[in-house]
Amino acid sequence: MTIAPRQGQVFLELVAVMDRLRGPGGCPWDARQTHASLVEYLIEEAYESVEAIESTDSPAMVEELGDLLLQVVFHARIAQDAPGEGWDIDDVCQGIVDKLIRRHPHVFADDQALTPEQVEANWHTQKAREKGRASVTDGIPAALPALTLAAKVNARSQSVARARPTDQVILPDGIDATGLGELLYSLVVQAHELGLDAESALRMRVRQQIEQIRDIETNS
Repeated sequence: MTIAPRQGQVFLELVAVMDRLRGPGGCPWDARQTHASLVEYLIEEAYESVEAIESTDSPAMVEELGDLLLQVVFHARIAQDAPGEGWDIDDVCQGIVDKLIRRHPHVFADDQALTPEQVEANWHTQKAREKGRASVTDGIPAALPALTLAAKVNARSQSVARARPTDQVILPDGIDATGLGELLYSLVVQAHELGLDAESALRMRVRQQIEQIRDIETNS
């Protein structure tokens, strides 16, 4: 795989800066951080990155993704310093490189080219197999916001026959993101007026869908 001469070189500078911050004579605040103490920053930077992407603010994306990347490098350096952890940024990078190659056999091996939908479905199936999971839905964080959880479960279950709900609400033809947002917001407002919690209701429905998917997988 050919990489442009400078592409990725600045990443090494970031690693060197983090080494200086965590090393002797570095920053006392950085030196005392742990995996646990950085969790709030990891979450914050992830959400700020999403906000920059959604606002199509390109300079903000550069800044926020840099902040998010810093969290990855920071955690790797903490692990490098901690007795018994025994991994560093090279292990993180090597792990994702190996995973990307392994899960794209249609690019790096002899598998035929697939549609994007088939690629995604095969990714989740192979992931479940690699991790020894009984279901493609295993490993989805239950604490995800309900809409994100629903989307994740749907994406994971595309390879499972008969997993798609049959009682779907049909959206109007030609609806766009703005129209969908209006529809979803209207549903939330109406649910509130009826004393219902839309978040909890969707989460309950997604749990039912997960159970259905697992039943299908068990009996297939």
